[in-house]
Amino acid sequence: MKRKNITRESWIFGWASLLNDFGAEMIYSIWPLFVTTVLKANMTVLGLIDGLGDAVVSISQGISGYISDRIRKRKVFVWLGYIFGSLSRIGYAFSTAWQHLVPLRILDRAGKIRAAPRDAIIADSTAHNQRGENFGLVRAMDNIGAVIGIVASMALLGILGYRKLFLLASAPSLAGAFLVFKLIKERKPSSRIYPGMKLADLNKNFRLFLLLSCLFSLGSFSYSFLLIFAKNAGIPPAAIPALYLLFVAIASASSIPFGRLADVSGRKPVLILSMALWALLCATLILSPGIGSLVFAFILFGLHKGSLDPVRNVFVAELAPKRFRASVLGGYQMMIGIFALPSSVIAGILWDRSGAMVPFLFSFLLTLIAIGILFFVKEKR
Repeated sequence: MKRKNITRESWIFGWASLLNDFGAEMIYSIWPLFVTTVLKANMTVLGLIDGLGDAVVSISQGISGYISDRIRKRKVFVWLGYIFGSLSRIGYAFSTAWQHLVPLRILDRAGKIRAAPRDAIIADSTAHNQRGENFGLVRAMDNIGAVIGIVASMALLGILGYRKLFLLASAPSLAGAFLVFKLIKERKPSSRIYPGMKLADLNKNFRLFLLLSCLFSLGSFSYSFLLIFAKNAGIPPAAIPALYLLFVAIASASSIPFGRLADVSGRKPVLILSMALWALLCATLILSPGIGSLVFAFILFGLHKGSLDPVRNVFVAELAPKRFRASVLGGYQMMIGIFALPSSVIAGILWDRSGAMVPFLFSFLLTLIAIGILFFVKEKR
């Protein structure tokens, strides 16, 4: 890695993100098993809880992005978001019914108020030909923390049990909040006057990209379905976190290379590749739902996430007017998250009523439509 291309802000956010995901992924790798086996929820309930969490993520990003632009402050949303995540994990430890998870999941995912303001700081502090690498670094460190968290979960679950593990998982996010609070220095805004954003400020390319992203989000159900699919295919519950670890490790290793590729070749080709990888994942499980295909599917899932998350954020940041960057990033995430709620709910209903293959077929078709629309979007050079 060329260190001169990475800004100080990106390094700090990278370390904070590593710490937060270390704690978060101690839970997420075993989350669907906890909800369905310990708290006895069915797949529709799991889809509802996960979909609600995804929707809250996006709504919180939309609100925080707008407020961040309006008050010309970014940092407070980042460290406060990490604290929300920490508090929710303490609540999970004391839950005795799945209904208790609903407000805690909302608090957990509301911690994503950090994302749009953080991404705006990174975009503002980097040059155009370095943004892919900087966003890729933050995403890679995020995934490295996830790998450590999953390994810790696999090692400690049998010793501590679910509830003590959840309590332990609350600590790293507090450390991440402290890092951001102490080390990030906000730049003084050129103006404290917020002019007010209109739909006319968003060009045709952004609106078209938003449309295809919402369609893709409608088919991109929660990772929990992949884990339950693996369990139903005969993989022992103790080995489920290993598949999740494989996915996260590949996403971590591929984030920076995909970010660099987007800096060289453009954002759109990498985004098309990312969606194609998800379509291939769905087709693989539809045509061959065996254990070997499952391993291949989780590899595809890691490559999909490694290419999608950093490059999509860069693409949106560059299509947005600079003075509204946090608002547009947050608003974009809010819209795709609104579609994420029915996505997981629909997938859960289709799963319970028509079988596990139907959600993957539905997602495959929507992904092909989204890829077709993406060919008509022009990226900013």
